[in-house]
Amino acid sequence: MAHVELIATAPMGLEALVAKEVKDLGYTDVTVDNGAVTFRADEAAICRANLWLRTADRVLVKLGEFKATTFEELFQGTKALPWDEWIPSDGNFHINGRSHKSQLTSVPASQGVVEKAIVEKLKQKYRLEWFPKTGAKYGVEVSLLKDVATLTLDTTGPSLHKRGYRKLTAEAPIKETLAAALISIAKWHPERPFWDPMCGSGTIPIEAAMIGHNIAPGMHRQFPAEAWGRIGEDLWQVARDEAFDLADYDKKLEIVGTDVNAEVLELAAHHLRAAGLSKSVTLRRQPLKDLQTDLKYGYLITNPPYGERLGEREEVEDLYRQMGRVCRTLPEWSVFVITAHKGFEKFYGKGADKKRKLYNGRIECDLYQYLGKYHARPVPYEEARPAES
Repeated sequence: MAHVELIATAPMGLEALVAKEVKDLGYTDVTVDNGAVTFRADEAAICRANLWLRTADRVLVKLGEFKATTFEELFQGTKALPWDEWIPSDGNFHINGRSHKSQLTSVPASQGVVEKAIVEKLKQKYRLEWFPKTGAKYGVEVSLLKDVATLTLDTTGPSLHKRGYRKLTAEAPIKETLAAALISIAKWHPERPFWDPMCGSGTIPIEAAMIGHNIAPGMHRQFPAEAWGRIGEDLWQVARDEAFDLADYDKKLEIVGTDVNAEVLELAAHHLRAAGLSKSVTLRRQPLKDLQTDLKYGYLITNPPYGERLGEREEVEDLYRQMGRVCRTLPEWSVFVITAHKGFEKFYGKGADKKRKLYNGRIECDLYQYLGKYHARPVPYEEARPAES
């Protein structure tokens, strides 16, 4: 099977997590850069990476990279790449582009040059003067950075955060990829209790349940590359069969999502049903101040309001005070809170053991990490349960 060079694009700050996921899939030839994890693998990796990567945005095939300070250099460099090995005569290809710190500043003009070069390459292969573009979709991207052009094919389509279960949205939702990243950073174990006390539409508990059951996040969605003849249906079927076999739907989990808003809890219930995880997560309407549990060694991971809107700041700061009071009653629990509010520690009442800068969309946030007893060490499920009286 032929080997290809792939790029898993990564949200800012999550490159190391994406690289770890790629290595966990068995691919060792990995290079990490800003916003991207590049790796070499066989073509089956296109299928497996799309199905399994939880924190990446897209999986791209890297066709080539070359210096391009003029449109002629861009044309000739693009034309020299093996487009005919990927795009058939009826391939429906379209060009996206971006330019940063490059002499070729006009993105529309660069896109036009790339399209013309690809057409000329395909003419040589198929002996046609006109291409109908009625077949499978091929997203081509030309990225110009510091006068270096990188040409890729997008195998993913809509970003990998679109798992397929979240059709409805609440106010200020967190992306599925970031939710999975929080859980990965926390090093939560499925044997431990899990609680999101401000769960909103349920994204964080759902991602926890998918991780706990070892469900491939891309299992229930489709990808443009599934229609590419170069890869073939057989490779996709093998990858999906592997994902199905590795899922552990019988794994016992203790995952709870609570919120004071009944409307968003209805959304969470809807999303749980769409994900097939209604039996894996308990939803409950409950104010943060009333949170209490006899479970031990759990993980509290949440994305609370940030207080960015006028008039909300005092309310949010009081919420952080409540969280601090509640969490001080749970000294064995590990707590992870992502927020853009720079005064979080002051109102929570304790400095974090660790902080990590992350981005929720374009909002710069910090992940405040408070590590409980036995953090990152598996604890048997029975030990996390309250003792029998």
